[in-house]
Amino acid sequence: MKARVHVMLKNGVLDPQGEAVRHALGALGFAGVDGVRQGKVIELDLAETEKDKAEAAVRDMCEKLLANTVIESYTVELS
Repeated sequence: MKARVHVMLKNGVLDPQGEAVRHALGALGFAGVDGVRQGKVIELDLAETEKDKAEAAVRDMCEKLLANTVIESYTVELS
């Protein structure tokens, strides 16, 4: 089973990388971009075949390592 984890800074947390991208887009002539939030995507290949167990394991991974849950939120997709 494959899992995809999307990790983003929570609303209200400053995103200096996103702001740098927004500024660079403006400098390249892309007008109208009012905000950019930058995150990360983590893809996992899992041996687990049961969806509920796989999701529980990935959420545990996120809570312990993949996301800093104080300032980041995450979503999990399984396929």
